[in-house]
Amino acid sequence: MATTRENKGTRAFNDTIREYLEGMAENDALFAVKFANPTKSMDDCVNYIINQVQKSGCNGFTDDEIFGMAVHYWEENEIEVGKPLTNCKVVVNHAVELTEEEKEKARQDAMNRLRDEEMAKMRKPIQPKKTT
Repeated sequence: MATTRENKGTRAFNDTIREYLEGMAENDALFAVKFANPTKSMDDCVNYIINQVQKSGCNGFTDDEIFGMAVHYWEENEIEVGKPLTNCKVVVNHAVELTEEEKEKARQDAMNRLRDEEMAKMRKPIQPKKTT
């Protein structure tokens, strides 16, 4: 199953939906059959959810409402997904876990920024004090 690659929020959203659906498929044999449908995809599922959210005009939804939309997408044979929305922001209400590589890169980036800021301060010419 492919996932959207626009930004970390969208990836986290895709991952959260996928993990929920995979867990549901493990515990519900009837849903597992529908979830294995080769004509459906996680990208289309997420597009369906985002389009439904946009149509509603609301900005906030409970987890159950979003998961319900995801399940509905997989359970319906004929469902209009809608066009992919490329200019939208998805907010996931849980912490995104970084990999060890991402943590190390963030630490290195922070150290480099601090070093650059301190070097810039050292290069700044000292302004003579005005005396009256």
